[in-house]
Amino acid sequence: MPSLEKLLRQSVPQLRDRFLRREAPVPDDLLDALEGDPRDGARELARQIRLRRYKNRAEGQRLRNLLRYESELWAQGITIIAGVDEAGMAPLAGPVIAAAVILRKSYKLRGLDDSKKILDDEKRESMAKQIKLDAICWAVGRAEVEEIDRINIYHAGLLAMQRAVLGLGTCPEFTLVDARKIPSCPSPQRGIIHGDALSSSIAAAAHKGYPTPQHCECLKRLGATPIHRRSFAPVRQALGLDPVQEELFNPPEAAPNPDESPA
Repeated sequence: MPSLEKLLRQSVPQLRDRFLRREAPVPDDLLDALEGDPRDGARELARQIRLRRYKNRAEGQRLRNLLRYESELWAQGITIIAGVDEAGMAPLAGPVIAAAVILRKSYKLRGLDDSKKILDDEKRESMAKQIKLDAICWAVGRAEVEEIDRINIYHAGLLAMQRAVLGLGTCPEFTLVDARKIPSCPSPQRGIIHGDALSSSIAAAAHKGYPTPQHCECLKRLGATPIHRRSFAPVRQALGLDPVQEELFNPPEAAPNPDESPA
């Protein structure tokens, strides 16, 4: 690191490039000097550096909070923890997909959150690639359209999650699930309401998928394709079928309370 005297001889654009664009560590004495500098640009640079420090601390705290459920398990000596979530419960076509992932203890990835909050597709794809590289293991499970129409979307989602967990290369010691309980799960599990926003493991397994107004308009105008879910009311309406589906199973159980004891 150059001396304070050498750093202050650099222009403001050079300092901005070094400490903001390249994110080099900023000595406190340099920050104090910039705040007392007569140049407007230097003082603005100091303000931006302090703002970045604040955001970094806030993000660090958010990521620590995202590990609250994992931390409880680590304290019990449990480290092989799977996070499970599904995507595609709401779309009118295609299979429902679930993912399961086992992250390394204390794993943190800047920006990791409920995937519905990550609106930038490129950022979401980049984070997914990084998670796959860093994870102990990960797996994807799916339930096909025919299964959705036969056993209903709720149970098909559970089936996809079950398949994702069973597909993991390492058997988890404990499984954290977004809001539900997986049938015949090979490990103890805990359903966490809004888990994709509260658990790092579940957030890492999440994705998104919803029908759009454009999709619904095209369905009405062009009709259903073979991959559309015949048990969904908008699809049945497009096909001229009765929109009411007879329940094949008992009503699903209420989502478990996140503070209840693990099963």
